[in-house]
Amino acid sequence: MKKVFVAIALIGFTFSTISCRETTEDKMENAAEAAGNDMENAAERTGDAIENTAEAAGNEMEEEIEGTDDYNGDDDN
Repeated sequence: MKKVFVAIALIGFTFSTISCRETTEDKMENAAEAAGNDMENAAERTGDAIENTAEAAGNEMEEEIEGTDDYNGDDDN
């Protein structure tokens, strides 16, 4: 009877360990995927911010050039 109980306990422990390991692997996979998505989104937002800043700087430079008398390289002196 004791051997049967120990065998059943070992089988139960084995199945629970395998089940926990698969659950842990699933959780790790989900966490890695979420981290990858977060990094991708952050990179995209950073790229958009850089693009917007470059565009704004270009617009400011054009406005400054248009506002000067020396637009074509000719000096008014």
